[in-house]
Amino acid sequence: MRRIILGLMVLVFNLSATEIYATFNIEANQSANLSFYAGGIVEKIYVDVSSVVKKGDKLVELQNDDFKASLKIAKASLENTKVTLKFAKKDYDRQLLIKDLIDEAKFDNYLLVYEKAKVAVTSAKANLAYQQSLLDKTSIYAPFDGVIFEKSVEVGDVVSSMMLTTVFKIQSQKKKKLVLEFDQKYWQSVKVGDSVKYIVNGDKNSYEGEISKVYPHANLDNRKIKAEVEVNQFVVGLFGDGYITVPDKK
Repeated sequence: MRRIILGLMVLVFNLSATEIYATFNIEANQSANLSFYAGGIVEKIYVDVSSVVKKGDKLVELQNDDFKASLKIAKASLENTKVTLKFAKKDYDRQLLIKDLIDEAKFDNYLLVYEKAKVAVTSAKANLAYQQSLLDKTSIYAPFDGVIFEKSVEVGDVVSSMMLTTVFKIQSQKKKKLVLEFDQKYWQSVKVGDSVKYIVNGDKNSYEGEISKVYPHANLDNRKIKAEVEVNQFVVGLFGDGYITVPDKK
């Protein structure tokens, strides 16, 4: 630490810092391999490589007319059970008003019909939800905002529910990160917030960032520790190197 006194002003310069060499790969902040959970023939593809998608967008769909028909039947069944319940309740309510005037066994019969109608509605709702889930499995939707960077199916392809096959690969479009690797001997030195100066291979410019995350373990194969720096402007898959600046402790 060096102090320079100018009049009443004291300037303090921190000249002691350690620069730790690190290499890095650029990765998307989020990425996912998307597969079908149902088998069938690919009928419609809504996106291609480089397509920008929003969370919930439909990406691809299997032939599913049979599932759609089953869903319609389930919806009709639910409506029928609701009607039955409506009239069973009316009958029960009427009998409840004259309960003391009628035979107990007769009243219990109305109660039984009413309870069975309620159970039927619950069962029909469950079946409807089940049929909807089967239909949903014939389509793949974007799990988050991002860009499609790999596509491995075409219309007419057959996919199997017995063996999961990646159909699309998706990654976040803007949010990316440098995944740094540095020697494990600095495991107590590097902290979140430390500055990083780096160069991306093929780019003559130098850049600066800050450590946003330090991994809590060392790689057993190469004895390296990883850390992350948040970035936006680079292409995923690029690599480079740089230096982490760590203030020396006194």
